Amino acid sequence: MFQKQSNLIPARVSDMMRSAEAAARAIPPGFPLEATVAVNPFLGQTSESLATASARLMRVAGVRITRRPEDYNDAIHRGEITDADLAEALHASTEPRKPASVEALKQSLSTHGGDVSGPLPTIADLAAETTGIDWPSVIEKTIGLWAAGHFDKGQALWSPAPGLDVFSAWRAWAVHDLTPEIAGLAGFCAHVSSAPDTGERAILRASAAIGLSEAAAETAFHRLYMDLGGWSQQARWQLWQAEIEGLSDTALTGLLAIRLIWEEALLAHAPEIADAWAETVSAHAAPIEPSAGQVALAILQEAADRAHQRMIGEALDGAVSGEPKTETGRPFLQAAFCIDVRSEVFRRALEGVDPSIETIGFAGFFGLPISHKAKGSDVSEAHLPVLLKPAIRTTSHCDAASEHEVRIAARTSRAWGRFRQAAVSSFAFIEAAGPLYAAKLVRDALGLGGKPSNPDPAPQLVDGLSAEAKIDTAHAVLKAMSLTEGHGNYVLLLGHGGHVTNNPHESAYHCGACGGYTGEVSARVLATLLNDPETRAGLAGRGMAIPKTTRFIAGLHDTTTDSVTLYKDGLDAGDEADFGRIEAWLDQAGRAARSERSLKLPGSTPKTVAERAFNWAEVRPEWGLAGCAAFIAAPRAATAGKDLGGRAFLHSYDWKADEGFATLELILTAPVVVASWISLQYYGSTVAPDVFGGGNKLIHNVVGGIGVVEGNGGVLRPGLPLQSVHDGEKPAHEPLRLSVLIEAPCEAIGDVLERHPEVRALFDNGWLHLFALTDGKIEARYRPGLSWSVCSEQSIAA
Repeated sequence: MFQKQSNLIPARVSDMMRSAEAAARAIPPGFPLEATVAVNPFLGQTSESLATASARLMRVAGVRITRRPEDYNDAIHRGEITDADLAEALHASTEPRKPASVEALKQSLSTHGGDVSGPLPTIADLAAETTGIDWPSVIEKTIGLWAAGHFDKGQALWSPAPGLDVFSAWRAWAVHDLTPEIAGLAGFCAHVSSAPDTGERAILRASAAIGLSEAAAETAFHRLYMDLGGWSQQARWQLWQAEIEGLSDTALTGLLAIRLIWEEALLAHAPEIADAWAETVSAHAAPIEPSAGQVALAILQEAADRAHQRMIGEALDGAVSGEPKTETGRPFLQAAFCIDVRSEVFRRALEGVDPSIETIGFAGFFGLPISHKAKGSDVSEAHLPVLLKPAIRTTSHCDAASEHEVRIAARTSRAWGRFRQAAVSSFAFIEAAGPLYAAKLVRDALGLGGKPSNPDPAPQLVDGLSAEAKIDTAHAVLKAMSLTEGHGNYVLLLGHGGHVTNNPHESAYHCGACGGYTGEVSARVLATLLNDPETRAGLAGRGMAIPKTTRFIAGLHDTTTDSVTLYKDGLDAGDEADFGRIEAWLDQAGRAARSERSLKLPGSTPKTVAERAFNWAEVRPEWGLAGCAAFIAAPRAATAGKDLGGRAFLHSYDWKADEGFATLELILTAPVVVASWISLQYYGSTVAPDVFGGGNKLIHNVVGGIGVVEGNGGVLRPGLPLQSVHDGEKPAHEPLRLSVLIEAPCEAIGDVLERHPEVRALFDNGWLHLFALTDGKIEARYRPGLSWSVCSEQSIAA
């Protein structure tokens, strides 16, 4: 339930409750399936080093957050990680327990580098050992069954206890749920009934009953939150959403209270575990300090990161690409892509088609903080990064008669769906209508169904914009894109999205900068704005004149098929010949991109890549952002013609035109942070799939419209599915921390970091790497504490 308060827990409560809040803040939010965006799974640990976070997460979740020792060992033997990489990583480490030499670091791989102690046990774990009953499994299934109904967003036909907060709703359920008592926990319903009436009071009572000290509380609570898996992350998302509106939410408090009530009941049920539990409490109270093995693995991960950075340094050799050549001296086509790593492949291919083509990289929401209502829908979709709040309202609602038809069709479809799923009618449906679906089954099995539907009408501004607002918006966007001069005949604004079939994680293939939706709406709104004569006149008055012959076109890049759809909203019919030329170029680039991508997709050929989008049995329609490893903000000339393997976010940026470095500040605080979330989600889903991964697609079931479980119940699985980061034999994603390379003065970058300590912490604590470029070459590496070291000509590992 939402509350108007600034903190998760009121300020009046004890240190125990402040520990509960700290534990809650250590949980990352889990966004629902309708608008999945990548989330840094280590969001609550960014104030710590990788080694310290490893120790914390080993205590509370039993996971290693680096690669396995044998993975580093293999990379060393293959020569991918050199002794120089190891030496520099060892030198850069400030951990007191680091090995004394490179040889000692290598030796650690076979001595203690592989230690995995597992999480500290819960009372449920200890009770399971003495009673022979799998209490953790019982808890997982009973809480999971209740949570699936409580957090449901419209999938279920019946919703238990609507309107109640988490703790009250669970109490109303649990006093009637006999599952625990059948399993052997006599009197559990009465125990729940006698619990305090609020989550906070229940936490305090249960904590006292189980002897939890204030020193032990934070990691003990964190342990219980991790035990609840994705349900904790769903509650954390609710808090995230509430705080955007200046409110708060009690769902996390309620979940912790629920889990503690179970602990309280099981300790009373199995008093013989009291001594073992007391030892566990003492272990929770101990300071978090990484072991020698965890320190060694963190240094090895640093060495792996540096090995890849050497490759980037070799690619960014300072050789500057020439300007696009045309008779008029300006590019015929400028194509602005999202910075998404999948665009890097297509941009290279498109630039290779014709010398008159230039490409640009910018965040896929194109700087427009849009809240959009699609055709036939009253749901407001936030088409912007989750770090921002919508400020522009748009809609694709059509004329009244057509809109009415769309809504009637949607209601009919929903009614039919409910008839298929209802408790009684579902059986009749199978018997009566099952044979009628034979044709559909055959069509879908052959990949002939699920073709893209016609696009919605052009989005319109709900409240309109004044002439001054139009000019302000256009000026800010073009400045942030470094597109203030040299405009081509046509400027193509390309959003992106993926097309997949029978895939609950479809929105994860869309644009992260658009909040998990495609970039179509943002691109179309901006193209319309920049073609507006009133906007053009105002821009000219501010010294940003756009040639009258320049036309802005919106498009959508389908990253699964590498096809591009152009939207010709309000453009002249006289441009058709040029459109045909542009479409032919895009088709040619798409074929080249598919050929390159087919080499990495299992069982794929250039001809079959696009077909994967329509195959309902395809678990790997595309690799998404797997492989992402670098973020480069620089003029395109620094990266044009260089094969970065589809592993780099490419943001166009000219610091010399950035007066006051406002654009630099925007890049570091928005696109870089979003890219870090993406990179670290892929990292976490690869190195710790059991905790931060989404599990196996083959046994997924969608729950509540918000997430998936494996099989018929249990914990919600956050993160990326196994098939998104693994090809069936080996990881398809190389887990590296993102290297951020920006062509700008070190002083300017440092000034921005000094003003934004939360961003600086990502670099100071090693969750991201930062480099300064000069004339397309790496000049300096950022060091913790706002300092820099100059990189040598031969290597950037120093």
